[in-house]
Amino acid sequence: MRMEQQIGRLYRQHSARVLATLIRLTGDFDLAEEAMQEAFASAVQQWPGEGVPEHPVAWLIRVGQRRGVDQIRRRQVIRRHAREQPPLEEEPPRAGLDAVTIEDDMLRLLFTCCHPALAMADRVALTLREMCGLTTEQVAAALLARPATLAQRIVRAKRRLRELGLPYEVPEAAALPERLTGVLRVLYLVFNEGYSRSDGEALLDVSLAEEAIRTARALVELLPRGEAFGLLALMLLHDARRAARQGADGELIPLEEQDRGCWDRERIEEGRAWLARALELTPTGPYTLQASIAAVHAEAPRAEATDWGRIVRLYAALQRRQPSPVVALNQAVAVAMRDTPEAGLHQLATLGDEAALADYHLFHAARADLLRRAGRSDEARLAYRQALALCGQGAERRYLERRLAELER
Repeated sequence: MRMEQQIGRLYRQHSARVLATLIRLTGDFDLAEEAMQEAFASAVQQWPGEGVPEHPVAWLIRVGQRRGVDQIRRRQVIRRHAREQPPLEEEPPRAGLDAVTIEDDMLRLLFTCCHPALAMADRVALTLREMCGLTTEQVAAALLARPATLAQRIVRAKRRLRELGLPYEVPEAAALPERLTGVLRVLYLVFNEGYSRSDGEALLDVSLAEEAIRTARALVELLPRGEAFGLLALMLLHDARRAARQGADGELIPLEEQDRGCWDRERIEEGRAWLARALELTPTGPYTLQASIAAVHAEAPRAEATDWGRIVRLYAALQRRQPSPVVALNQAVAVAMRDTPEAGLHQLATLGDEAALADYHLFHAARADLLRRAGRSDEARLAYRQALALCGQGAERRYLERRLAELER
């Protein structure tokens, strides 16, 4: 493998670790990013002649720290305010201690990016930029934002963290459950935006989903907790269906029509293994319950063999654990599949007054599908039109349009 490729792979795999430690050492996000880039630039210049160091991550941190110290000194001279910056130790940790220290710094970075003092949109953007290592342009594309707007959002988020003087640390044990919930929610939002885009023409953003899975893998290794296991299992079980969710023309294929031979069995088995670990711990959380539902689908060799009774029970448990109109909607659809479309429609009727569902295109799409299955074509056409009026995702719109066209023939 060429040296440039080797360094590029190291950057993809370990840049977040280098950055996390440099943030702790320099006390500044932007300075740490600049120092990290200079460290990798030094690697490109020196390693071809000197060879890759025995501890490359430690080498990068050491070089980055020195660049950071130099930069701070330059700033201090320019500003003549030496007291504005905290003193730094120039001697970095010894290579033998780096593994534990760096892993701790990864957790510090993740919890800082997902701090509840930030708006959720800022947490997602900052996590993608700092933890996942995406460029500002990549984050903007992933979140369907203009790069300039996204850059401003990230700058504001960093400024807020700095102004509040929030500690760069993993929360104490008493605060960990609540803070971990926020971290998991950010990762889930990142994955969902990659797995099923909320807007635009593309249904999937594979890189975004993969970044969420990669970060979740790191989290369960650093902080093994039941719901962290459950979230990773959920991501893997959903992502296993990726290749079957779109046709060759890029059009959406619903779950019941997917070619299950295209599902990634290795990813399914890994997801089930993480789910088993999650289920060993109590209480069972919402991500673990959702992963359990995904596992039922994964275990069915054919759509008609799906254990809908078990899925209904799991949705009922999820609704008790985390009440939500969307969970109630999914439970109603499961009831329709277990019993009859009319039974599902009866349950949906009880949700019709939910304000959260009035502008939710999937509510109207689900209702339209059940009306179609029940033979109530006129009502189905109206529901499909309501769903189309609210849907901004290209592939989903085309699917709904096809269904509506079939009813209007």
